[in-house]
Amino acid sequence: MIPTIRRSAWLMGLPFLLFLLSPSVLAHGVDANTKHFLLANQGVAIGPFLYIGAKHMVTGYDHLLFLLGVIFFLFRTRDVLLYVSLFTLGHSVTLLFGVLSNVTVNPFLIDAIIGLSVVYKGFDNLGGFRRLFGFQPNTKLAVMVFGLFHGFGLATKLQDFSLPQEGLWKNLLAFNVGVEIGQFVALLFILIALDFWRRHRSFYAFSTATNTLLMTGGLILFGYQLTGYLINV
Repeated sequence: MIPTIRRSAWLMGLPFLLFLLSPSVLAHGVDANTKHFLLANQGVAIGPFLYIGAKHMVTGYDHLLFLLGVIFFLFRTRDVLLYVSLFTLGHSVTLLFGVLSNVTVNPFLIDAIIGLSVVYKGFDNLGGFRRLFGFQPNTKLAVMVFGLFHGFGLATKLQDFSLPQEGLWKNLLAFNVGVEIGQFVALLFILIALDFWRRHRSFYAFSTATNTLLMTGGLILFGYQLTGYLINV
């Protein structure tokens, strides 16, 4: 029985490791087709911006890893909705504010902070704050605050292309709605996988290993983005 559980956990973790180590995952920015569209677009394009927003979230490994950590130990639907809503509020505010107000931040630094948000959530899930520091941060506030950073991360992707002012707010709203659609779809699959895994004893047996792996992934992302910043300063 134990070898079977270990093999299952390894098979679950292997795609995660391959995903993190993939060069395409570590690349900052958007794919070539999206880049071409954003550079060429001159007006309101609700449909394309919806699609780009959804695509960016579905392929947004850093956002999804953070959300995985957030919902990992949430078993009630209302708790999942509450925490995801706080995250959504945070990243929506800074996405819209950052682009419309032209508030710029270094993309490598903001993505490094997003990597640290993944580390934070894995550490929090392991009970690290209580064990090492004797206190527990406000988890709801932390999710919303990190959501603000994630929103600036989304904003930097669009600010790279100096989008025209004509219809900008409409395109931004469409992009943000697309992000929420992509987030919903991704979360649906994550929740289905978690629900299936929670029915087996291996969920608790390997919860520590999984969140340690989550922290490792966040540290890899942090180190990669920090290196990018140091190279490009």
